[in-house]
This record gives sequence, structure tokens and C-alpha cells, in this order.
Amino acid sequence: MAPRKLAAGNWKMNGDLAALAEIDALAEAHPEPGCEVLICPPALLVHPMKGRVGAHAIAVGGQDCHARASGAHTGDISAAQLKDAGADYVILGHSERRADHGETDAMVAAKAAAAHAAGLVAVICVGETEAQRDAGETLAVIGAQLAGSIPAGATAANTVIAYEPVWAIGTGRTPTNDQIAEVHGFMRDQLGGRVGDSGNVRLLYGGSVKPGNAAEIFAIGDVDGALVGGASLKAADFSGIIAALEAAG
Repeated sequence: MAPRKLAAGNWKMNGDLAALAEIDALAEAHPEPGCEVLICPPALLVHPMKGRVGAHAIAVGGQDCHARASGAHTGDISAAQLKDAGADYVILGHSERRADHGETDAMVAAKAAAAHAAGLVAVICVGETEAQRDAGETLAVIGAQLAGSIPAGATAANTVIAYEPVWAIGTGRTPTNDQIAEVHGFMRDQLGGRVGDSGNVRLLYGGSVKPGNAAEIFAIGDVDGALVGGASLKAADFSGIIAALEAAG
């Protein structure tokens, strides 16, 4: 059975305990959502958000984890600790981590392996910069990131791939439908033989997804959901995206 489509929200370094009220509003709007709903808040909010979610059909995830299970790694959080706090997912290899913290494909793969070992679903992010897009290198960049960032043992059950063109994140710009379709189709082909049950791996699009453009994006082949940044911070905005994914079937 294919996994349900996924609407994932990445709060990044935003939100506080008061912001958890948005979860109540989201749960009220979608008591039995027709897709999987995931919120990844800052690490300090994972446990209180899990408690706030309660019996609601909303999953909670982290935004990063360390590749080691424990040890002298001041300021880091292990996958097992995220799991213990109530997380079911963790975002890995986001372009902001790759750029701001120098994360390589190999580092992302090691973190994903740690996430799998802890029982977390790894949401592995890939995406090209504007310069790479303009140079015609998009597919080569995405192919290399997939090859280097996905660990052995990855399956449709423990891995999600999110395509986020770096130049579209938070800018209000999005690729054309044809560009999104090209990359998602390419990723699906590349996963064959690399990931177990590759035809059912959920491929998310991320980068300035909003209620106004979500339905059009979700109508594109091989788009199984979205990884949403700013629009996931408010229930009213994220709800529109969830509704568009539910309608896409």
C-alpha cells in the first residue's frame, strides 16, 4: 500500500510555546485529514508540541540530528533523543544546513542512517542554486545529491525526498510546472535500485508553496506533497495547503 501524501511544515527558527496554539486551530480545521500532516518545530518545542497534538492526526518532527547516537557533541541532538521527545520524522540536508553549516552529502547520509536506526523517517532535502539552474546543471546537481545523501537501507517507509530549489525558498518565486515535473520525474528514476519500494517514496516539493499555488503544484506528476516553510507557521495558511493536497487525492 502506498504511503499517504504528506504536507510537512518546517517552522525553522520560529515559534515559542504560545505558538503551539496554532496546532489546536490546525487540528480543528482538519480533525481527520485526507493526507498526512507533519510539523517540524525547533527542537525545544518537539516535546511540548507532541503533548499538544495528543490524539490529533498530526505528526511531529525535528529539523536536524547528529550522526552519532550520543557523546561529546555540545549543542547537538541525536536522532534517539528526538524520538524520545516524541518525534516521528526529521528533516535532513536542508539547503540552509548545507550552506550555513557546511553539511556535505556524506554528512547527510550519515545522519539519515542514524535517523533510520532510531526509528525516525528521514526527510532528505536536495536542490540547486540559482547559478546552477542558470548553468543548466540542475539534474546533475540533484543526481549527485541523491547519490551521496541517501544511505543504504533507505526505503519508502523510512525515507522522504524533498526537492527545494534554493532560489525559490522564501523568495516568492517558484519553478515552472514543467521544471518541477522534470526534476520530480528525474528523482523517481534515480531512486530505482537505490531505495526499496522506490515507486512509493514520497517526493515533496518545497519553495514558496502557498495556498494560492498549492493546487497547481499538487497536480504535477510525482509530486506527493510539500515541505512548507513560512506558510506553515499559521494554521490559516497551512490549512489551505493541506486542503489542496487532500483534494489532489
